[in-house]
Amino acid sequence: MKLTELKAIKLAELFSALSDASRIRIIAQLMDGEMNVRALADGLGMTESAVSHQLRGLRQMHLVRARKSGRQVFYSIDDDHVSRLFTLGYDHVQHG
Repeated sequence: MKLTELKAIKLAELFSALSDASRIRIIAQLMDGEMNVRALADGLGMTESAVSHQLRGLRQMHLVRARKSGRQVFYSIDDDHVSRLFTLGYDHVQHG
């Protein structure tokens, strides 16, 4: 497989974004469906501020997306690639 320098950098950034346990736990929660920050914070035992901080990075990497409904913002997995990547990583960890 040939990989350009730019693609290698982007791939490294993707894996870097997934290198934090809090971000992984947020993605795991979102695998069950769309949630707002309050629901994520309650489900993870984290503060809303900490969840928001992590979501910002996940959004920048296009791993999660936001949808506004009135004053509320709901987050979900960005696309099927993210779901498959997460599931493959989880399966690998379970296998080992």
